Amino acid sequence: MLGRWVVRHFVEQGYEVLSVDNRQPEEALCPTLVIDLEDLGQTYGALAGADAVVHMAAIPRAGMTSPEVTFRNNVMSTYNVLEAAAGLGIRKAVIASSESSYGICFAVHPIGPQYVPMDEAHPQLPQDSYGLSKIVNEATADMFHRRTGMQVVSLRLGNVIPPEWYERFPSFIHNPEERERILWSYIDTRDAAEACRLAIEAEGLGSVALNLASDETSMDITSRELMAARYPGVTDFRAPLEGHESLLSSEKAKQLLGWQPKHYWREQLGR
Repeated sequence: MLGRWVVRHFVEQGYEVLSVDNRQPEEALCPTLVIDLEDLGQTYGALAGADAVVHMAAIPRAGMTSPEVTFRNNVMSTYNVLEAAAGLGIRKAVIASSESSYGICFAVHPIGPQYVPMDEAHPQLPQDSYGLSKIVNEATADMFHRRTGMQVVSLRLGNVIPPEWYERFPSFIHNPEERERILWSYIDTRDAAEACRLAIEAEGLGSVALNLASDETSMDITSRELMAARYPGVTDFRAPLEGHESLLSSEKAKQLLGWQPKHYWREQLGR
């Protein structure tokens, strides 16, 4: 889902874009090459001539396929993209990591955050193959940076929301039990797409993982009230949290990329 918004943003910003997917899109914004990213040869062919790569392709959550299929697809596609980029001399890449790597979202044995807002230093403790695949991909990014000097930005995305989904928000914004596993976070597709571009345009970042979330939660309940209702055992608050502030910190992305989310659910719904 996010990929088409990334393609649209880069096209609108004047970049020459090649979209790589496993099927042709419904709306053709640029040329699309249909390949299997688990095949290294096809991946080399797709990236030949590119200056940079944004890799958003993956099985997007746990439970969509069997655990080993999810792990294999997400890990091998990312490895192949970075291996081909390295072999072709591509110097910059962005890959999709996830807040799920912290382990709360799909935990079989429920856990809460150790502190909030969660930043990139928070332990990553997944109990599922999806979250594990994201940790492996971040380690893969580190390895390619060590080997080649390639800049790789791993974006730990919160819940990605396209504009048409905002109409769903009134159905859950007063229920703390809804979306507690993602700490009530969200990120607009347009803001995520802009972060991808800024990560490509940035210099000297090495291999770095960055949280990406809106500045506010997706709820009409204050952040402290949400924590008291669903995670009362958490006592380590590392920000004042006087209103509806996000519990997934994106401060590092703001500092390194000059990024700022621009689309908020209250504004989208005229509240």
